[in-house]
This record gives sequence, C-alpha cells and structure tokens, in this order.
Amino acid sequence: MLLIPAIDLKDGHCVRLRQGRMDDETIFSDDPVEMAGRWVKAGGRRLHLVDLNGAFAGEPVNGDVIRAIADRYPDVPVQVGGGIRDEATIEAYLQAGVQFVIIGTQAVQEPEFVARACRAFPGHVIVGLDAKDGRVAVDGWATVTEHHVSDLSKRFEQDGIEAIVYTDIGRDGMMSGVNVEATRALADSLSVPVIASGGITNLDDVRALCAVADSGISAAITGRAIYEGTLDFASGQQLADELSR
Repeated sequence: MLLIPAIDLKDGHCVRLRQGRMDDETIFSDDPVEMAGRWVKAGGRRLHLVDLNGAFAGEPVNGDVIRAIADRYPDVPVQVGGGIRDEATIEAYLQAGVQFVIIGTQAVQEPEFVARACRAFPGHVIVGLDAKDGRVAVDGWATVTEHHVSDLSKRFEQDGIEAIVYTDIGRDGMMSGVNVEATRALADSLSVPVIASGGITNLDDVRALCAVADSGISAAITGRAIYEGTLDFASGQQLADELSR
C-alpha cells in the first residue's frame, strides 16, 4: 500500500484545515515546493496536491505552485484536486506534468463530466468523494448532499476512472483515526482501487489499513499527522511496504 503525503495549498502556503473549514487552518510552510521535496526525500512515491482556494472558487487559484512542484519533481507522479470543473483545466494540468486529476464537486453536480473526462483523458482521471455519515459533501465540504458514496462510486467506475479517493470528512484533520470499516466496505463493492483519506494519525492506522488492503485499498493519503509528527512518513511507508509483501 502506498502512503501519499498531502500538500494542501491556500494563498500559496502549505496548510492543513480541520474538517475543511477555511477559517481553521494551520500554516506549515511558506514554500510548498520545498515541502514537496521533503516528502520526496522521505520516500514519497506520489504527491497529493489540493488547491483549497480553487475548491471554493470553482477554478484553479494555486496553479502556478502546482506546476512548479510537478516541474521540480518530474519523476514523482502528482495528483491534483480542487477547482477542476472543465476539460480545459484538466488538459492544462496534464500538460504541466500532473499525472492524475481528481474531480470532486463537479463529479457530483454533473456526473456526465466524469464520463467525458475519462474519454478525453483516459488513465488520468480520479474521482474524489468526501462523505459524512455515508453522504457526499461538495463545495469544499460546505454542502452535504443526499447522494450516497457507494451509489456514485459504482457509476463512476463504469466511466473508466482510475480510482476513488474516499475521505471521511468527520475525521479529516482531526487526528482521530481512520474509518477503516467504511473504507473497506467501499473498496469491497468496487473493482477500481480506493485511496483512503482522512484521520490517519500514527503507525497503528497504517497497520489497520494494510490489514484490509486486499479489499482494494491501494493507497492512503496522510496530512496533519506527518506535519505534526505523530506519524513519521518514512517509517509509515516502510511499514506499509513490509506488510504488503
């Protein structure tokens, strides 16, 4: 199982939010490109970038920083989410060296967009579904919809997506542990990989996810834990590699 360090971008800084609230942030670095290098040096084999401003604006805001990271570390696949609402944005990111785009709000509000994106950019589209009590949230988690994660996921896997990023927004940034059961249940119901997100706190969470990884959990995104030091990233990836053998 792959551990993916998260770099959340707000106003050009590397930050972490609690439960998606833009007014509850912690700034960890004023140089996101340097921060990306820190995780690459620690053994990161993929980077997860989120344009937080873009998620609320509905269009890229931190695109220059994202392009700079992709350009600096061309051998490390980058996946980007936040504000991806049209095909022109996807094309621009892929041309800039981004490997995967994560469609979130637009996937829920216009599901056909995912199908079009998969046809236009096969092999590069991931859908991000953020949920509270099984229901999908959009607009930077500001709105909880009536859509259920499992129903939407099954639709999108038929469109040819590469993976689902599943975030339990009740746990994200709260250092309260991973919702292992919900993540495993989703992975069991799908043929495409699930990338777990939200709540990873320490090595015990890595162990818990690795124990159910054969259900289809291919990776786990980690953020606040590696910034605040409750999880050493290099040790976490080493453990995941050992348990995946």
